[in-house]
Amino acid sequence: MATNTLGLSRRFTLGLRIFVIAVVLYLYLPLLLVMVNSLNPSKTFAFPPTGVTFKWWSAAWNSDGLLEAIWTSVKAGIGATVIALLLGTATAFAVQRYKFFGRSTISFLVVLPIALPGIVTGIALNAAFRNVLGPFGIGLGLTTVIIGHATFCVVVVFNNVQARLRRMNASLTEASGDLGATGWQTFRLVTFPGVRSALLAGGLLAFGLSFDEIVVTTFTSSPDVQTLPLWIFANLFRPNQAPVINVVAVVLIVVAVLPVWLSQKVGDGAASGRF
Repeated sequence: MATNTLGLSRRFTLGLRIFVIAVVLYLYLPLLLVMVNSLNPSKTFAFPPTGVTFKWWSAAWNSDGLLEAIWTSVKAGIGATVIALLLGTATAFAVQRYKFFGRSTISFLVVLPIALPGIVTGIALNAAFRNVLGPFGIGLGLTTVIIGHATFCVVVVFNNVQARLRRMNASLTEASGDLGATGWQTFRLVTFPGVRSALLAGGLLAFGLSFDEIVVTTFTSSPDVQTLPLWIFANLFRPNQAPVINVVAVVLIVVAVLPVWLSQKVGDGAASGRF
């Protein structure tokens, strides 16, 4: 039986290719149907489509509350990303560069929120905000949404920065200090160039996670604060809104893909020394 360079039979290789194609279709065919239905003139999503129309895109642009919901999601994503970059980077440096009692415990506690079910995190944050902020007259709103998102966004920044610090030679910073550089000069000229691609990748992933989060947002937002995922859920079953939801879903697909693609390109560039 003929084999390839890896010693695998042609029959096995063909079966593996078919399996990979089936997995890719399983993952991305529903997304393709959403894109097709965003241009389908039929409200019932008749297939094959009877034509191509952009009226649903126009309706989405003029839809009540949609642009405001997008802007709210952008603000929440930016706020959560900034907090995650600050806390995640500082924690990664502390855990990776210094030895102290409880270091492994802190590392575990930082990563834990990403593993918890979103509904558990949401309930816990809701109770904490009401009991801690409530007595001071501070209610649920955009600020609590940002804090809630930051609890799991900090994980991706922490993991990215810590992984990069593990590959960096600590002797470079020591050499910088021996040559008379201040702490700020060492960070600006030696440390930051080594971790900036990890910061960019972590920030992009954090923003993507925040932008499409719905479970934690449900428990940490007020009725007058509506992010894009909450807007979609509220309008999903309204009459004549399904085609508009498909349009918004297409936009979300693009928004979700771009951060992942950019972070991957940044990671590849860092590995090849371009960043």
